[in-house]
Amino acid sequence: MPKAVVPEEKRRRRRPTKSGTVLSEDLIVETALRMLREHGSAGLTARRLGLALDADPSTLYRYFRGMDDLTLAIGDALIGQALDGWRPTGEWRADLRSVGLRIHAAYVAHPQAAVLTTSRVTGRANELAADEAVLEVLRSAGFPLPDTVRIYHAFIDQTLAFAALDAASLALPSAALHADEDMWRSTYARLPRTTHPRIAEAAPLLAARMPKSAYATALDMLLDSAEAQLASLR
Repeated sequence: MPKAVVPEEKRRRRRPTKSGTVLSEDLIVETALRMLREHGSAGLTARRLGLALDADPSTLYRYFRGMDDLTLAIGDALIGQALDGWRPTGEWRADLRSVGLRIHAAYVAHPQAAVLTTSRVTGRANELAADEAVLEVLRSAGFPLPDTVRIYHAFIDQTLAFAALDAASLALPSAALHADEDMWRSTYARLPRTTHPRIAEAAPLLAARMPKSAYATALDMLLDSAEAQLASLR
């Protein structure tokens, strides 16, 4: 059975760690993000996290029910970073585009954490705030409720899917990442027109575009579709 999480007010009364650090949920999440960045998901364990915090690993369970609960908190923290400073302008398309690009960028900035968390539903404060914001933008723009939910679904899943895809590439060892990127020049660009005419004619453009994220393009295509639908409703 999972252990009960100790209420925040009781945690604050705990003594500092041996090094004088006062633990908090935010500090644990920040340290976990750093460990993921430096060591990958395999390096994130309660024992190693305790060592990094100069605390007994069992202390972590006063803040989280387990490592899976910590994983959800990490994902929620990334969404919080994305929303930090964002304010709606009243221009629904610009607002949705901004939210999408912010969320994608926040995950890609922490590729190891993104690989671990993009498929999860945290149910935490930042995720709920992001969902509420997207739904509010769509409803205020005039989309009927069923269309709002449909577009919201596509918007969120597309954002997280591209974040996972792009983060997975960035999480590769540098040699593997460079080899993948070079494949568009070393292999695709050398295919003869006699056997692969379409690839051959597109090879220079493919080499320039494929190593980069297609998220912004896909997002604009989604928003184009939503905008056309809203125009038809009016």
